[in-house]
Amino acid sequence: MKWLLILAGLGLAPAVAHADPCEGRLPDRAGASFSGVVRYIGDGDSLCLGPSADPATWIEVRLSDFDAPKLHSQTGRADRERLSRLVSGRVLACVAERGRNGRVIVYDRVIASCRLNGRKVGDLLRAVGGREGGN
Repeated sequence: MKWLLILAGLGLAPAVAHADPCEGRLPDRAGASFSGVVRYIGDGDSLCLGPSADPATWIEVRLSDFDAPKLHSQTGRADRERLSRLVSGRVLACVAERGRNGRVIVYDRVIASCRLNGRKVGDLLRAVGGREGGN
């Protein structure tokens, strides 16, 4: 009986959050261009892209032109899903930019403007109902 309670309790335990798998070298200067297939979606305004299936080549990007609500917010998971439907598995062309604080890299992500088939990802998100509201 004791083992049944322990096993049942394990099923009720909160899931452990895992860090994103993106481990590639980040562009460190504004204006640096890079591109790749979108391999991972972190939340409604961050993703990883790279040339291969190896996470060591994936660059983690924070979109400069769209500020989605945080993942733990009421709409966070839907915002991540919206970005995923738009860009997962597709090739983005990006340019590193300076953020509000003047830096190109913030929280281990490069701030960048990214385009899908010539259109800014932020504009595409707004066109399909994406609402900004992050910090």
